[in-house]
Amino acid sequence: MNRKNNKNFKLSRLLKYLVPLITFLPIFFIFLCLYLASQGVWGPLPDFEELENPETNLATEIISSDNVVLGKYFYENRTHVEFNEISPYLVNALIATEDERFFDHAGVDFIALVRAIKGVITGQSNLGGGSTITQQLAKMFFSKKPSSKLDRVRQKFKEWIIAVQIEKKYSKNEIITMYLNRFDFLNLAVGIKSASKIYFNKSPLDLLPEEAATLVGMAKNPSLYNPLRRLEKTRNRRNIVLSQMAKNKYISKNEFDSLITQPIVLNYNKVDHNEGSATYFREQLRSFLTSWVKEQKTKSGKNYNIYKDGLKVYTTIDSRIQIHAENAVKEHISTLQDKFYTHWAEYENAPYDTSWRVGQIDTLILLPAIKRSERYRKLVNTKVSEDSIMSIFQQVVPMSLFSWSGYFDTIISPLDSIKYYNYFLHSGLISIEPNSGHIKAWVGGINHRQFKYDHVQDGKRQVGSTFKPFVYATAIDQFKYSPCLKVPNVQVIFEKEKWRLEEDYSPENANKKYGGEFTLTEGLAKSKNTVSAYLMKRVGPNKVVNLAKQMGISSYLPRVPSLCLGTAEVSLFEMTGAYTTFANDGIYLKPYFVTRIEDKNGVVLQQFGNTPNEVLSEEKNYIMVKLLQGVINKGSGARLKWKYGLNNEIAGKTGTTQNHSDGWFIGFVPDLVTGVWTGADNRSVRFRDLSLGQGAEMALPIWGKFMKKLYSDESIDVSNAPFKYPRNGVSVPLDCNKKNNTEKIDEDF
Repeated sequence: MNRKNNKNFKLSRLLKYLVPLITFLPIFFIFLCLYLASQGVWGPLPDFEELENPETNLATEIISSDNVVLGKYFYENRTHVEFNEISPYLVNALIATEDERFFDHAGVDFIALVRAIKGVITGQSNLGGGSTITQQLAKMFFSKKPSSKLDRVRQKFKEWIIAVQIEKKYSKNEIITMYLNRFDFLNLAVGIKSASKIYFNKSPLDLLPEEAATLVGMAKNPSLYNPLRRLEKTRNRRNIVLSQMAKNKYISKNEFDSLITQPIVLNYNKVDHNEGSATYFREQLRSFLTSWVKEQKTKSGKNYNIYKDGLKVYTTIDSRIQIHAENAVKEHISTLQDKFYTHWAEYENAPYDTSWRVGQIDTLILLPAIKRSERYRKLVNTKVSEDSIMSIFQQVVPMSLFSWSGYFDTIISPLDSIKYYNYFLHSGLISIEPNSGHIKAWVGGINHRQFKYDHVQDGKRQVGSTFKPFVYATAIDQFKYSPCLKVPNVQVIFEKEKWRLEEDYSPENANKKYGGEFTLTEGLAKSKNTVSAYLMKRVGPNKVVNLAKQMGISSYLPRVPSLCLGTAEVSLFEMTGAYTTFANDGIYLKPYFVTRIEDKNGVVLQQFGNTPNEVLSEEKNYIMVKLLQGVINKGSGARLKWKYGLNNEIAGKTGTTQNHSDGWFIGFVPDLVTGVWTGADNRSVRFRDLSLGQGAEMALPIWGKFMKKLYSDESIDVSNAPFKYPRNGVSVPLDCNKKNNTEKIDEDF
């Protein structure tokens, strides 16, 4: 054998052993890396318990009585869904685009991996990636991004191990579900349920093929394919997903050709606690739940967390009634605001009482408003001097201001913005089902983003004549008066010695006219102070207060004669709740807004209810209902019939406080009680005269609009039937038009 042949022979033998070695080394290297990763040499793997319980940081859902999600509390806006709640279009689009052999591999697709490596070597990016859906799910368990390429390689091996573990533990359908439940679609849309709601206002099960393709397209790079910012790029990406679906026979060629021509049609629902329906209610509920979780423990002994434990809070709110309530408030107050601007036009110190001087306005109104502001608080916390703060409040800055036409950008000083917002009228509405105590609607104000103060629960204002029914009810409970009892229209004197007053007290009628007499029906309908004072003198303040307390009034009520005119300050929540007694045959049920709370698995943690308390007998209560009907039939509530066309039986009472700072109306039909308050946050901001400032003008129209909307909505069943007559009848005259049905008082003043 010559030297050349010998050399070739040796090279051949070397290659014989070297080629297998070169082939084996990468495989050995891969298995070595997998072993090192599995043993924790490169850091611990995510806890396997996390794989078994992947639904962490689940949002708490607020669910209405008609099964609509009103809102959520969350760190991540994510809500778990099951596989059968996901559209097949979503599943097919995901598999076709991200992992065509999803059902054929055990977590790692080596064919796709080789293809991806080839793409990197040749620079052919269109060959696709090597990660399976299971690997992408495994990647989601790593909270920190790799700090270097080496760390990324190490994490990749960890992902393979986790992917294999996932495939052993879960079915393919469960893996798909976990992936879609965990993916962050941006814009506070974590998980497919949130994404479907936020981008298309649908459930995942109801998505159309093109909508499913849009969301799956975002999975490649949600920042790049964000439909709110890059609509055309997102559309192109959607069409790629649709082409993959057609390629894999999930949609037909004709469907594909039709769908790719369509624009992306979003129905975007911004996730913001200041947006959407029942915003004020959601904040009250948040406060309730924050207290509730302090008393509740999980199996592990920890307190529940409303922001990550995926609780389901079932409320009494009816989403349809809530929307009608919000619209009624918006329609009336926006119109009333225009009247208010016109009313105060060309007045130098508008909209404050004309008797106020500039110095008083600055000292008593504007300065306290400055000190209540968030801007002032932040400046104080940064140790800015008082003089500097006042200077800052007079310097113009860019601002976005609320108006009934929408927010607008302007340049204005913080002080002038306070003056601007002081001009606004506000309102609150609450609607309660009397025979259950269920709160069906809660409107705390006109715009939660701008005005956080809740006028249903937090605001306490003088109640005016809406308190008078408690005085009448006390007298009827004590003496079973007929609505036809006649009372002289003369001033009643409460002597200072007998009533422990600083001086004699004698209430006046609003029009200061006296003479003649009124039946109780007329006295309440026309809100005559002389009649209320007569009844108060007969029963005394203590009994009135005691009855009001039994009907749910928890605010302080002064036990003085002037209480008969409504001088007490009470919340709209309490007042409306008390009126439910009249609508419920004299039985008071404490209003509440949560029926039950479940954990993320549907286990009921607590159910809620109330206990009935009989305050008035059925007969005496019916007498009160007839009196309150008189307000609607022949008193200040009459416009509900001639203006709003509500000709069914309605009972209620208007209220107007001193200087008409507050307008009230609380009315009811057999199965729904609704209370409305309207006024300005600052009591010195008001209409100058009674014609515009009375409750019948400020609050009653909201009630009328609201009820008209309810009766026009065929999906809502609100009674327009007569009030139920007592089973054992009524032993006193009710119809004062019949001869001999009136009676006289039996004593002198």
